[in-house]
Amino acid sequence: MHFKRMAIGLVFVLAGIGIAHADLGQDAYDRGDYKAALDYWRPLAKKGDAAAQLKLGEMYEEGDGVEKDLTRALNWYRKAADQGNAQAEFNVGTMYDQGEGVATDDAQAVVWYRKAAEQGYGDAQYNLALMYDNGEGVPQDKAQAFIWYKKSADQGDADAQFNVADMYDNGEGVSQDKTEAIVWYRKSADQGNADAQYNLAIMYDEGDGVPRDDSQAVVWYQKAADQGKIEAEYNLAIMYRDGEGVPKDGNQAASWFRKAADQGDADAQYNLGSMYADGDGIAEDDAEAIVWFRKAADQNDVEAEYNLGVMYRDGEGVAKNGPEAIDWFEKAAAQNYVDAAFNLGVMYRDGDGVPVDWAKSFEWFRKAKAMGHNDNEPDDNEDTPPQTKSIPI
Repeated sequence: MHFKRMAIGLVFVLAGIGIAHADLGQDAYDRGDYKAALDYWRPLAKKGDAAAQLKLGEMYEEGDGVEKDLTRALNWYRKAADQGNAQAEFNVGTMYDQGEGVATDDAQAVVWYRKAAEQGYGDAQYNLALMYDNGEGVPQDKAQAFIWYKKSADQGDADAQFNVADMYDNGEGVSQDKTEAIVWYRKSADQGNADAQYNLAIMYDEGDGVPRDDSQAVVWYQKAADQGKIEAEYNLAIMYRDGEGVPKDGNQAASWFRKAADQGDADAQYNLGSMYADGDGIAEDDAEAIVWFRKAADQNDVEAEYNLGVMYRDGEGVAKNGPEAIDWFEKAAAQNYVDAAFNLGVMYRDGDGVPVDWAKSFEWFRKAKAMGHNDNEPDDNEDTPPQTKSIPI
């Protein structure tokens, strides 16, 4: 959820003789002559012109032609707000909300957001909804949050549209309605909201509120992935790897896994490692597999820890190293990875890269059995990669 900042770059509608002065002031401001702009606007503001007061507030907030002074900015915004200027009311609300020029006061923020929201100011409606949604300055009230998100959404705000969709999707503040969720996700997605694009893709992917359609899922994953949304990059890679909604394409899968992996996604790092280890749609490269398994393992990904154990034990992509294999198997076993515990028992039993140690072998076989291992031989196969990620709440 995105807090809306106060508006900068104002359009003025001044009464009476103020119009000419405002135009001259705006002309000066636009060409960077802030002193001339101040000379035009300050007298009007002192005479009580709300739009000029609003502009002076902006100039003090931004430090345009004057020393930046948030307290003075708030003072001028407040003068305009006291005359019912909706934009000024919103700006006063944001300053109380963020503690700019005044101590943070959520209750006062709500007061001013409400004044602007009731005049139809979309950003104020959105921020007021956030306050109800999070219980800031008012008791948490999802139903009120939905009402105000909806008002902002009806004016075309993409973030508000996303939140309306999410609330329909999860039945928060309104009765659950997947069909309506789809409608509002699409409105937001069509405006480029990456979260909406991703959630819309998930719904097509899972057939949630709409008939399952892998090709549509790919379309929306692609749009969100193109904006750098990690979860979309990851899921798009899965679609290319498995040939769901698109022809199977290992290079595309690896490319999208890499984008997510480079942003630190452990699942993507593990899956990229698996593709290199198996030669799954790309050239097999054990050394590259080691690189990506290690990145995932450094984030405690248990499958990556286990696979590193296998590769160090067998000398795949790296020099054979029994103690290193033991270390990675132990890390995986500590997360109750049964095959890691069983392989530890085998290594100590057979003296595979480490001295034979019957006591340790027995102890690891006992732990493996307690974890549910019933086979007589270790399972060296990579596990099935994690499944599609769910909609974020």
